[in-house]
Amino acid sequence: MVARADEQPRPDLGKQYAATRSLTLDLAAPLSDADATIQPHPDASPAKWHLAHTTWFFETFILRDHVPGYSLYDERWPYLFNSYYEGEGERHMRARRGMVSRPSLDEIRAYRAHVDTVLMDALPQLPDEVQALVTLGVHHEQQHQELFLTDILATLAENPLDPVYMDGPPLQQDNAAPMGWTRHEGGTVEIGTNGGDGFSFDCERPRHQLIVPGFELADRLVTQGEWADFMRDGGYSTPSLWLSDGWAWTCENKIESPLYWDCRDGEWSRFTLSGRRPIEPGLPVTHINYFEAEAYARWAGVRLPTEAEWELAAAHADAAAGNQLDRAAPVMPVGSDNLFGDCWQWTGSAYLPYPGFTPEEGTVGEYNGKFMCGQFVLKGASCATPRGHSRATYRNFFYPAQRWQFTGVRLARNA
Repeated sequence: MVARADEQPRPDLGKQYAATRSLTLDLAAPLSDADATIQPHPDASPAKWHLAHTTWFFETFILRDHVPGYSLYDERWPYLFNSYYEGEGERHMRARRGMVSRPSLDEIRAYRAHVDTVLMDALPQLPDEVQALVTLGVHHEQQHQELFLTDILATLAENPLDPVYMDGPPLQQDNAAPMGWTRHEGGTVEIGTNGGDGFSFDCERPRHQLIVPGFELADRLVTQGEWADFMRDGGYSTPSLWLSDGWAWTCENKIESPLYWDCRDGEWSRFTLSGRRPIEPGLPVTHINYFEAEAYARWAGVRLPTEAEWELAAAHADAAAGNQLDRAAPVMPVGSDNLFGDCWQWTGSAYLPYPGFTPEEGTVGEYNGKFMCGQFVLKGASCATPRGHSRATYRNFFYPAQRWQFTGVRLARNA
């Protein structure tokens, strides 16, 4: 994802950079080298790859390209830590990242320290357009902080001993308040951004008009208890509730519950970053994919919101409110009245370019545009999203079968 080339850098960029880089190290502090090496599935990456890739980003697009005389820390490592930037040449296969036992976790920490020292020394002399790339790199690393947490959750979930990343909060067994609905009149509205109001990614642009009929949006997320009702009512075994591709996915993978749920001795529980916990009926359900979200909405007699509806509802909401990431912690949804936080929320909208969309020039322009096919938009933020990273115009996106992220459901219905 890329920032506007003419965006003015924020005066506290050095502090933002240092704080973001420090939080990533804090997230990795509880991990052994073995923890940080494992890749649980091809969609996830090893923890130490995240530590190195975010550093490669700054080394490549800032230090190598814009700091005269800079020499790469290790000329072999760009092959390992490039993700999918075709303009940067060949790279190690994504699905094989977990086979790279060396460099070690400590060696990658040393790599980060080296790049941080050089970049912070160079930052005051960098021109505005290069400082805008540093801002991009900060937001890129914040995205990887969320991926770091979801990927280490997936890693630890592979261990039958149910290991704990960090100790978590007390259990909550209360049911949620009844779901309420907020009416929105709709009309001819504008969504997206033209930039100029702070950082934005290119896929959020340009701001444009469209017609949104009146609608109502639920005042909270669907809970674990409500999802358990869906399961008891045969939600996973009723083909009429499912899209064709969703039903095929359910049957092929023998799906009968959200990811990380498990039934032992007749009782359902779920695996979290603080180990295995019983189902907590009042807390939001998470780790469900688009197929599951759409089937649940159909079972409930309503639907998923569109991207435009969600953005319209959130236009004046506080994007920094709610349960979001402030420090290294065993994050999980806790339930709140905020539109932002707890879980990313599936919409019924395909991830497609806005009218007039133009990707940024250069290699960094590969971040968004080439993925606008076959994915669905999610809005809001999750418990693993660094606070201040998201906004109403933010467009998260995943394929409909993916569910290892903190993804949940907020329902909508016609007014």
